[in-house]
Amino acid sequence: MTLRPRLLTLALATLLGTSATWAADKPATQAAAPAQPPLSEQTIRSGGVMPAEQARVHFDHAELRIAIDPTQERIDATATLSFTARAATDVLLLDLDHNLPISGIRLNGKPLPVTAWSNPDGRLRIQLPAMLAVGGKVQVEVRYGGKPHTAHRAPWDGGFVWSKTPDGQPWVASAVEGEGCDLFWPCIDQPQGKPDLVDLYVTVPKPLAAPGNGVLIDIKDEGDKRTYHWRAKHPTTYAISINVGPFELLQANYSSRYGNTIPMQFWYLHGNEQQAKALFEEFPRMLDFFEQEIGPYPFGDEKMGVVETPHLGMEHQTINAYGNGYAKGPYGFDWLLQHEFSHEWFGNQVTNADWDDMWIHEGFGTYMQPLYGQYLYGDMPYFSMLHDERTKLKNAYPVVAGRSQFEHEVYDAEHGPGNDIYYKGSLMLHTLRELIGDKAFFESTRRLVYGRPDPKPGNFTPRYANTRDYIDIVNQVTGRDLHWFFDVYLYEAALPKLDMQRQGDTLTLRWQVPHDKPFPLPVEVQVGDTVRTLPMEHGEGRIDVPAGTLVIVDPRSKLLRELPHVPEYLRWLQQKAAKSAKPAAAK
Repeated sequence: MTLRPRLLTLALATLLGTSATWAADKPATQAAAPAQPPLSEQTIRSGGVMPAEQARVHFDHAELRIAIDPTQERIDATATLSFTARAATDVLLLDLDHNLPISGIRLNGKPLPVTAWSNPDGRLRIQLPAMLAVGGKVQVEVRYGGKPHTAHRAPWDGGFVWSKTPDGQPWVASAVEGEGCDLFWPCIDQPQGKPDLVDLYVTVPKPLAAPGNGVLIDIKDEGDKRTYHWRAKHPTTYAISINVGPFELLQANYSSRYGNTIPMQFWYLHGNEQQAKALFEEFPRMLDFFEQEIGPYPFGDEKMGVVETPHLGMEHQTINAYGNGYAKGPYGFDWLLQHEFSHEWFGNQVTNADWDDMWIHEGFGTYMQPLYGQYLYGDMPYFSMLHDERTKLKNAYPVVAGRSQFEHEVYDAEHGPGNDIYYKGSLMLHTLRELIGDKAFFESTRRLVYGRPDPKPGNFTPRYANTRDYIDIVNQVTGRDLHWFFDVYLYEAALPKLDMQRQGDTLTLRWQVPHDKPFPLPVEVQVGDTVRTLPMEHGEGRIDVPAGTLVIVDPRSKLLRELPHVPEYLRWLQQKAAKSAKPAAAK
């Protein structure tokens, strides 16, 4: 099965007018990848309905020991995984790419015969010698290795990136959001498959470094190699990452408004010191924005970490991948750094319960860029970015399908919402904020992220949430039933249309929505110098508009609605691109 090109960062790159193909067109000095064994359909897929066997266990701890050989583009690894039974079980079911051969498995320290396990298609099934009772604990050690799947266009596709720095040194990174954690370690490849704790040991040739998730416990010299030991709490499965290179380190401490001190680290390539220092200066300002608007940085006892990568970027927990080339943008901040950092709140602190709820990661994550522009410079960048987002909507499929989905179904632009989980999610949040006001909007956001309205360092842990959870939170905070709002914006593909009819001095407004669903979204109308709000009960409202008087519907652009000129503009762009392509093809 061949997946479509990844939409993750393509969607983001167009947000602020940045080149959407930066990672694809400028992959450092990455050579053309040789042919590799195809992934099984099981490994390509991430998420979906969790198998009953996986739901029966709680993932307590993962100890991952991974030795990286950049020359041979291989890994040699041992994963020691600990589980507690939620329900009685006689089997462990894990996910691991079958192209990484397993050399042996031990259960509670004892070798298992090869007849006790199998991994024909990337679903590793381990038969336990006896039934594990509820509350029982089990530890499995899996030794494996080989050539992990190579990503040709990371992060659009998943795998390892084996690259070289400009001066020819090894530069390695992983990016596995789409296909999942099973591309390089045995895991539960589900949004709800997080282990409580991960100890990651990465062994690399000297003098290379291996920045990782969480807190650096120690570095051990082993002859011509060294091993970095990192420890991370509750990491999102796809956010556990491998990074290897000749990095230099910028670090400082941030004094939080909540009284704690947050370490900041930026691992950058030699030769980029001046650019790296300029980018590092953005870290405290971004931290302050998120802590003011959303709440405490969720991983303040670990770090705010960023590493320079040979691909565009990814929200790896406490070690965000950054490959934006230190590009300058029109809004006074690095959009990629800000977007990936937003996922520490929306993705790593609150994680979608199912891929069908991925808009929680990407809709909120995308809305943070306009919101940050407003925080820095006022309304002009805020509305400019929202307007740019508005021209990206497709509205072909609902943002939320209402059923469990695989990752590729959600990101599929031809058969799923695709980029709309970014842009439509963001624009819907703008309209919701205008509807319920800042106080209710940000309290609802905090409750979604932290599970409580009063987060402080130490009184919350990472959590899961789905779309219905968020709707319930908004209803609780506002004291209103706003199901109608989300039913149209998230569970329908088409945008609501505002029909306007004028007869004499009366202007009649009517909402037209799919399936004639209730949609009493208030509409502001400016008549002359006066702005009035029509409550639009039953989806309709009227207002007197004397002849010759200036009339502007929705003067503050609060409403996400169908606007005929937007698809007309997009069709014109397509036609223009097609005309330009013909002479190029002829040449």
